[in-house]
Amino acid sequence: MRILVVEDEIKAAEYLRKGLTESGFLVDVVHDGLDAQHLINEEIYDLVILDIMLPHINGWQLLKLLRERADTPVLFLTARDSIEDRVKGLESGGDDYLVKPFSYAELLARVRSLLRRGASTRELDQFSVEDLTFDLKSRKVTRNGQNTMLTSREFALMHLLLNHQGEVLSRGDIAAQIWDMNFDSDTKVVDVAIRRLRAKVDDGFPVKLIKTVRGMGYVLEPEPAE
Repeated sequence: MRILVVEDEIKAAEYLRKGLTESGFLVDVVHDGLDAQHLINEEIYDLVILDIMLPHINGWQLLKLLRERADTPVLFLTARDSIEDRVKGLESGGDDYLVKPFSYAELLARVRSLLRRGASTRELDQFSVEDLTFDLKSRKVTRNGQNTMLTSREFALMHLLLNHQGEVLSRGDIAAQIWDMNFDSDTKVVDVAIRRLRAKVDDGFPVKLIKTVRGMGYVLEPEPAE
């Protein structure tokens, strides 16, 4: 998942970049409204974290420009804490509003909630990554034109990874969504499931799709053959 942070306070912006990157997101940071305008016109983001008080173009104006071309979720992160500002932020098209100073844990929870909400509205029935195709309705998976037989759990796991392509999913996230329960951090059930899925969709193919991110979890991100 790719996030744009628009924040003119350098220390706050770097704090956000570091935290979100460590949480498995791809993060772009800009400190100026004009730079943000350029990026939202040229790039596609899954979420925008937006300050209001910015040089040249403020947060209200940026949101208006963004809403003219996309329905990307927007989280206002600002020191402006009046009820009027909160109402304006939400009524003008913002999806959430968080006041500084803030808890990073709360910010991360709100980010994940907005991303889940956005993903649920654009969830696809078919995916194609490299030479792999996945069809949710027919429950058919192929790699390089070869049918790949997956168990129901493996199919659900593959769908989760595809639906969050490029986003690092922790073992806890995977366990909660695939098994609908919480596992202790040292439980190996997720690792075993990933290993079995890899044996079917990655083994024997030059481009590997499922990567391990040490200390964080797993991500579906094609890795060219060495």
